[in-house]
Amino acid sequence: MEFVRVTGENLEREHICCAISSNKDCQVASKKAWLAERFGEGLTFWKADARGKCFIEYMPGERAWAPVEAAGLMWINCLWVSGQLAGHGYADGLLQKCFHDTREQGRQGMAILSSDKKRSYLADPKFLEHKGFELADQAGYFRLYWKPIDELVQPPRFLDCGKSLRTGEEGLVLYYTRQCPFTAKYVPVAQAAAERHGIPLRAVCLETGEQARNAPCPFTTYSLFWNGRFVTHEIQSEKRMEKTLEELNHG
Repeated sequence: MEFVRVTGENLEREHICCAISSNKDCQVASKKAWLAERFGEGLTFWKADARGKCFIEYMPGERAWAPVEAAGLMWINCLWVSGQLAGHGYADGLLQKCFHDTREQGRQGMAILSSDKKRSYLADPKFLEHKGFELADQAGYFRLYWKPIDELVQPPRFLDCGKSLRTGEEGLVLYYTRQCPFTAKYVPVAQAAAERHGIPLRAVCLETGEQARNAPCPFTTYSLFWNGRFVTHEIQSEKRMEKTLEELNHG
C-alpha cells in the first residue's frame, strides 16, 4: 500500500477517507475547507492510496487545535485506520511518516489525545502504549499521550481551561470545529432534536486555533455541555441525541 500526501494542490481530487467521497456533500466540503486553511499553518495529511478510513493528520504543537501546551512537539490531530484497511500495519506506516517529519523539523517528540479506554473518535490507548507513547496528563476520561525524542523536553499538558471540563453557561451548549466532516451534518441534527424537546441549544463553532486552544474540553471537534457540565465528546446521531436529551431531562 502506498501513501499519498494531500496538499492544497491535490485536495479537490483526493478522497479524504472519512466515509463520504463526493465533494458536493456538505461534510466533505466543510472538512476540505478546514484542511485548505490549515495547510498554511503547517498541517500535514497522509492517507492510504485507497478509498477507506486510513489516514493521519498532524501539525506543530504550537498550532494544535486543542487546549494543550505542546510547544516543540508534533501534535497528531487524528490517526484513523478502520474497516477493511485495519490490521495490515498501515497505522505503523502512518506513524512513521509523522515520526520522520518530527525529526526533520527538529521537533522533540509527538503528542496525541486519547482516553482511559478505547472510545469513538479518540486514539486507542493500548495501541499508543504498544508504540511507546507515555501518559503525560489527564482530564476526566481524556488522556494526553506523548512520545519524546529528546530526553530533556518537557511533557505536554492540558491547559487549565480544557482540563476543567466546565463552562459557566446554563442549558445545552455544543462546541465544535470543522476538523471532522461529520459535524457539518450532525450539529444541525443536534439542534433540531433539542428544538423538538423544547431545549435551547447554543452551538459554538470554533473558527480559529486560538479559540480551540481556549476551549473548555480537550476534544474540540465536538463537546456537549449541560448546565456547565461536560456530557460527551461523541458526535451524536439523531437516535443517540434523542436518548441523550431524554437522559438529561430526567437526570
